[in-house]
Amino acid sequence: MNNTFQLVADFVPTGDQPEAIEKLCAGLAKGRKFQTLEGVTGSGKTFTIANTIARLGRPTLVLSHNKTLAAQLYAELKAFFPHNAVEYFVSYYDYYQPEAYIPQTDTFIEKDSAINEEIERLRLAATDALLNREDVIIVASVSCIYGLGSPEDYKKMVVGAKVGETADRDAVLKKLVEIQYERNDYEPGPGKFRVRGDTLDIFPSYAKDYGIRLEFWGDEIEAIKKIDPLTGDTFETLDHIMVSPAKHFVMPQTKIDAALVAIRQEMEQQVAVFERENRLIEAQRIKMRSEYDLEMMKEIGFCGGIENYSRHLAGRNAGDRPECLLDYFSGDFLTIVDESHVTLPQVRGMYNGDQARKGTLVEHGFRLPSALDNRPMNFDEFLSVTNQMIFLSATPSVFEKEHGGTPIEQIIRPTGIIDPPVELRPLKNQIDDLMEEIRLRAERGERTLVTTLTKRTAEDLSEYLEKTGLKVQYLHSDIGALERVDILRDLRGGKFDCLIGINLLREGLDLPEVSLVAILDADKEGFLRSETALVQTAGRAARHIDGLVIMYAEKITDSMQRMMDKCDHRRQRQRAYNEEHGVVPRAITKSIADSLKTIYETAEETVELAVAEDGVDYTVGEIIHQLEQEMVEAAEALEYERAAVLRDQIKALKQKE
Repeated sequence: MNNTFQLVADFVPTGDQPEAIEKLCAGLAKGRKFQTLEGVTGSGKTFTIANTIARLGRPTLVLSHNKTLAAQLYAELKAFFPHNAVEYFVSYYDYYQPEAYIPQTDTFIEKDSAINEEIERLRLAATDALLNREDVIIVASVSCIYGLGSPEDYKKMVVGAKVGETADRDAVLKKLVEIQYERNDYEPGPGKFRVRGDTLDIFPSYAKDYGIRLEFWGDEIEAIKKIDPLTGDTFETLDHIMVSPAKHFVMPQTKIDAALVAIRQEMEQQVAVFERENRLIEAQRIKMRSEYDLEMMKEIGFCGGIENYSRHLAGRNAGDRPECLLDYFSGDFLTIVDESHVTLPQVRGMYNGDQARKGTLVEHGFRLPSALDNRPMNFDEFLSVTNQMIFLSATPSVFEKEHGGTPIEQIIRPTGIIDPPVELRPLKNQIDDLMEEIRLRAERGERTLVTTLTKRTAEDLSEYLEKTGLKVQYLHSDIGALERVDILRDLRGGKFDCLIGINLLREGLDLPEVSLVAILDADKEGFLRSETALVQTAGRAARHIDGLVIMYAEKITDSMQRMMDKCDHRRQRQRAYNEEHGVVPRAITKSIADSLKTIYETAEETVELAVAEDGVDYTVGEIIHQLEQEMVEAAEALEYERAAVLRDQIKALKQKE
């Protein structure tokens, strides 16, 4: 047993968790490349994985298909491993519009983006942990398969210092500037440093709650301390430090010089190709754009879209994949793929979409062909870079079944709740029958989810049910993300009793108050009525003791039959376990989060209070500083919506300065 990871929990594995942990660890010990953990909603898959990680003792990548679920996993694993490095690595864009060209309308779309500085800091903390520690768990979205800059260059650019060694202070300052740190003697912050006589304070780009102080005596480093960025108080005295670069894309000047020559050669070759084909507009376009970028890189070391030249800057051969987060892992690491039936297809699809967009840009002279090598990994490359892998899903897909062997089942819930029974009812009079079921549950203070096949049906049905006196709302992709969260909160809070939607009612939706899931037109075979979709949708009623699933259909499709067989198998196992161990199912209680409207109102009030508090006339700069602190605190607590609102308030105030 490896004790690198220290698992902290107030409970121990129960139900079939111990068996699942033993089987996973046995498979890993035998060197199995792929394994599948088939766990139902609420069975504690994360706790099982945490125990597996603790016993295995290897660095671990946990891959999720979206930021929200990644944030939930990050919070859970950080609680389980408070003494280890649990880091969060997702796309740092709050908004991203990729560069694109539409030939049909001759429309070129410039790249536009907004970077979230807090998430960028968390990304830097992840790579720093990978380079300096072994007890690392990285929770990441699929953005981790995109180019990140060479880990070898990153390691070479690290600035190190030891107490007692000789080091020229000015040389250290020059090294910090080379790795993208900025000097700021007045306002400390991540990615900055300040100098006061023989004292150098460095504020690592990946840390916000501490700084590093180097005290010189002539050319000798007399002391190294970890300090509070605000007060300067010493936390800890250190013997040595390693400061990682402030950005992921850093490289030695020699590589940049060589890249400029290679880019110019490729430009000349591409211009010649266009001219031979008598495509003079494209030839002129790529020549002007490339020469402008070359001049910018030569003069200031940067240009817009510099990532498109990454092949030359990194010195890679044509066709080679760029380095990514996975290259920062050293040795044999474990990969956990959460909701694998969704995440793996997403990984597979990233490459094709990226190449199609960039191919059009290259074809019409907006980018050099080498831009095609600034790309995510393709699926085969992903499998070759990863080592042993565990798939997590309540509904494993074909790939997991073919490669992961017989799934390891985890279907016993710690709460004792069994899967809801599934009833088949005819399409005739289905709306009248549904109305009666909704009323029965509303009287008991319970909620209902109804799934339809189209947006129009969801809207029309919602309007019809409202006219009969039922409190109903609909939810689909045309409704904004912020309003969507508010609707779900209102459902849990009892402002209405029934929510009608399409496929948004599947993975990741945790609504303990829902006791009924009604699936309309269940026999219309297709993506929304596949076995996977039906099982996932039925799972929304699996957190309530009196959960029930009703499928309205005229016939039983193959998908419906497989779904019912799977649910029956699980119910039998769960009921037998409860009877054998005397388990009495207990309801799940979960707090209802603040609505986003409240978050917006609170953010507005924060600005007003900052001005009016204690009758003090604060300056705009002081108000901004206060809001920035609140924004950081909100981000730390994973309250990203509130953090985003505060960020917008800060931007508005800065424009008024």
